[in-house]
Order: sequence, then C-alpha cells, then structure tokens
Amino acid sequence: MLITIKNLNKRHADRQILKEAQLIINDQDKIGIIGKNGAGKSTLLKIIAGIEQMDSGDYITGGNIKISYLKQMPDFLEGQTCFSYISSQLKEKDKVNDYEIKAILSKLGIYDYDQQISQLSGGQKKRVALALALLLPSDLLLLDEPTNHLDQDMILWLEKYLIKYPGAIAMVTHDRYFLERVCNKMVEIDRCDLFCYQANYSAYLEQKELTQAQMIASDHKRQQFLKKELEWVRAGVQARSTKSKSRLERFEKLSQIASVSQDKEFDLSSIASRLGSKTIELKEVTYQLGDRTLIQHFSYLFLRHDRVGIIGANGIGKSTLLNIIAQIKQPTAGEVILGDTVNIGYFSQEIQGIDENKRVIDIIRDYAEHFQTSEGQLSATQLLEQFLFEKEKQYTVVNRLSGGEKRRLFLLTVLLKQPNVLILDEPTNDFDIPTLNVLEDFLDQFSGIVITVSHDRYFLDRVVDQIFAFEENGVIQRYMGGFSDYLEKKTTQKETVKEAKKKVIKKVSTVKMTYQEKKEFESIESEISHLETQLAEIEKEMNTFHDDYTKIMDLTKKQEQLETTLKKKLERWEYLSELNEKVMQAH
Repeated sequence: MLITIKNLNKRHADRQILKEAQLIINDQDKIGIIGKNGAGKSTLLKIIAGIEQMDSGDYITGGNIKISYLKQMPDFLEGQTCFSYISSQLKEKDKVNDYEIKAILSKLGIYDYDQQISQLSGGQKKRVALALALLLPSDLLLLDEPTNHLDQDMILWLEKYLIKYPGAIAMVTHDRYFLERVCNKMVEIDRCDLFCYQANYSAYLEQKELTQAQMIASDHKRQQFLKKELEWVRAGVQARSTKSKSRLERFEKLSQIASVSQDKEFDLSSIASRLGSKTIELKEVTYQLGDRTLIQHFSYLFLRHDRVGIIGANGIGKSTLLNIIAQIKQPTAGEVILGDTVNIGYFSQEIQGIDENKRVIDIIRDYAEHFQTSEGQLSATQLLEQFLFEKEKQYTVVNRLSGGEKRRLFLLTVLLKQPNVLILDEPTNDFDIPTLNVLEDFLDQFSGIVITVSHDRYFLDRVVDQIFAFEENGVIQRYMGGFSDYLEKKTTQKETVKEAKKKVIKKVSTVKMTYQEKKEFESIESEISHLETQLAEIEKEMNTFHDDYTKIMDLTKKQEQLETTLKKKLERWEYLSELNEKVMQAH
C-alpha cells in the first residue's frame, strides 16, 4: 500500500467537490481517474500529490514515498531552457545523465534543447514538463491530461512507456484507448464520491452498467414503498403508538435519500442548414511558410457526407489546412472553391466570439430568445439545459466556468449558426467522456460534412471514414477507414519494405562480394571498436567536466556525431555480414 485516503472532504467556495470519499493506491496500480467536467479530477490529483489540502480526512502513506506530478498547466522560471529546466530539477542521486534527458525530449518532439521555455508554445511547454515527470524516479506517477498536445506517434510511444512503467500511476485523461491499454483500475468521481473499479476501461463500463441496473431496481422498490407509506400518512394515522412513530421515522429517512439519477443526455439536435450538391473543392493547394512547404499540390473534392480525420506530427500544418478550407488563410498556390450553400461552423482550439464578462444566458440570447430545432421550439433556457447547463449555471459569468464548460458553450454557439460543414480542431480537448460520447453520437446523425483534426485515436475510429495523413515534404496521403485502419496499413507498408530489402540481399548473395566490400568487411569491426572506445572516453570526460557547461556541450556534440557514425557503421556491418554469409552458403 502506498497511500490510503479516508473520509476525504473538499469544498471549492460554496460547492462540495468530495464528501467522505475513500481511496487506496497500491504499488502496482495504474489508475485512470474519470468524471464529468468540474467533478474534481484535477483537485483529487493535487490532494494525492500533497499540493492541495483536504478540508478534513486522513492521508496515510506506507512510508517515505516519492511522487512525480505533471500539472495540467505547468509553471516555469524565466530564462530557463528545456535542458536546464529538467537538469536543475534532477538531483545527483537520481542518476539521470544528459543523454537520457535529450533522448526523452526528442521522443516528445523537443529537439532544440537550448531553446528558452518562454519561447515555446503551450503544448511544447506541457511536453517539457512531461519529460521531467517521466525522468524523476518515483513510486507514484501522477499525470493530468498527459496526452494533450501530443501527436499520435508520441501517444503510442507514451502508451508503451507507461505500460512498462515499474511504479504506480494515477492519471486524469479522456483518451479511452489509453485507459483501456494502460490502466488496471478506474476511479470515477460522481456525486462527490469516489467509485473504484478493479478494471480497465471496457471492464469498468460493463461493471458500471450492472451496478447502475441494480441501483435503479433498488430505487424502484424504494419508490414503491414510499408511495404506500405516503398513502398511510395521508390517511391520517395518528403517530401515538411506538409502532406508528417508528414507521414515520423510517418514512422520513427513506424519503430524504436522493433518487438514482441517470446521466442526462447532451442533446445536440441537428439544426444544420441544407447543403447543396456543390460542396468544397481543393485544387492543387500548396502552402509555404518561409522555406518550408507545409502543403504540396493537394487536391480533393469533398462529398456531401464525408467524415475526414486529419493527422500528423505537431507543427506539420494540420490546423493550417483547416484554416485554408475555412478561407481564414489563403494558399500560396492553388485554390479553394466553396459551393453557394456551404455554411462552415469552425470549432477551433481557441474559444472565439464569446465575451467572458457576460453571463452564459446572455451569450445565447444574443442569438435569439427562441430556437427552432428538430424537436420543436426551445427557449434559450431550455436549450442551455439540453447542453447540461443547469439554471444556476446559466446566470454564471463565463470567466467562472471550467475549461470544459467554456468549450461546451463555444460548441453551442458554433451550432447555433446552423452549419452544414463542421470543422473541428482538436474537439476532444477539455471534454469529459460523457460529453465525447454524445458528441460522437451527434456527428453520426449530422447531415453535412465533418472535417476534424484530432489526436484522439478512439474519436477518429468512432467518427471518420477516411484519414488525411501529413507525410514528408508537405505530401498529404489519403487512407480509407479510421485511425486503426490507417495504422494497420502503415504497418503493412513497413513490413513490405522490409521484405523487399530482404529479397535484395538474397539476390545479391548469388554473386561474389566486390574487392572493396571484402576490404571494408575485413576492417569494419576494428573501426566499430575504435568508435566505441572514443565514446567511452567522451563519457569519462563528461563526468570529469560536469560543472563546465561549455565543455559539456562540446562533448555532447562530439558524442552525437560519433553515435551517428557508429549507427551507420553497425548497419553497414550487419549488411556486409549477411552478404558474406549468403556468399559462403552459395559456395
């Protein structure tokens, strides 16, 4: 046992977050923390980390445990570089060398180790903080939305890393594939309590469905009893006898128990305008940023019910493509042709067009007092209730909403413009899983075109029927199917290339090695040995000059050059060895 929390109570202002909650974290637990926006997921992580205090309760540890914590919004000191920030947080006893720091930064898409953190984007800052959290030796790793701002390749790498992670993990994430593959325990925050399931995500869903069915059945019995008791009370029975008093007390006690509330549906009734036969056509679209070509000669004619997912590395040009389609940016070459009936709704990463000093209800009333939907006419209040804004929330100033609530309000304002083409840039960010489920159901019914950039693999599999993948030099390749289909095709392609290389080697083996290849094969092992000796000497020098930053940087550059040369030599040695073996077998 690492941590036991008993009778946890926590309030924020006038709102109860957690009430008499219990939690046990064991040394092999990999916990996924889920719940609706504003339920208290990040608060719970902060309490476990010791950053935020409970109002009351017991926090018991099984000894002197080390905790590594990734905040949702990390803090940095002015003037720090990516490398200096991480190295300054690590102690000598942590035994993490410079090469390991650079390796993990590279895995997370940070290649300029000396760049000042103040110059990085919000997503890049989050990745630097994630690198530190993973490097710090810990018994318990706490991660708040670790997959935000990571592309698919980074997410796949992080997933494999955490599966093999030797310590305990507790993380808040809406990435359902992550929860399915990494976690062995789910903790759901609901109605100010913690519900623990010893299960991954799919098994949790099965267990929860069974539990809810039992609770609903039990609640039905209670309601039937209350109905009978109410008839008895109304009949005017005097509460004079002990039996009558006891019965009345039981009635009062049961009547005060809240009924089982089933999750409200986030109803997104389709109010889209009609899309004509002429939609959106991209003709030889090219976009250059300085000397970089982000998009190269891309053409596509969107069909009326297309569901397109756009993927690629961070900074490669995905959002640029969305902006070109929405005609926010103009292509360097080529053109975008929009049909006369096209009405684009753009759900961008940044919330736009919402005055945060206004109340929620006033934001909606700026559009209209009443709205015609497929289910009839709704008032602004009723429409907000459909979008999970209870009446008291509707009169809250926008800047007091949670990040997820603001995004939900922004989505509503986008839909009120009656789009028939929905452009979604990272729509899963800041949404809770119930909201995502309903958004996905809505997109199934949406009658127009959906174009989305997303790093959420589950969302892509659930929503899209083709993938636009950004590859090298601005080339965009189309793949039919969802993300898993794309991944399978890419894996098959890699295996095909490997097989082709093997065939080439096999073909070469039928001929003799050239004179130059023989000479190279005879000397290459000694060259590799010499390179390994040089690397060992550099490692010694780095330990000697560990306080001399300039010297360390020079040695690091030499180390990288030697490692690159060694890698090439090893690849060449492997090829020549296989070739020599084939030649020997042929003779």
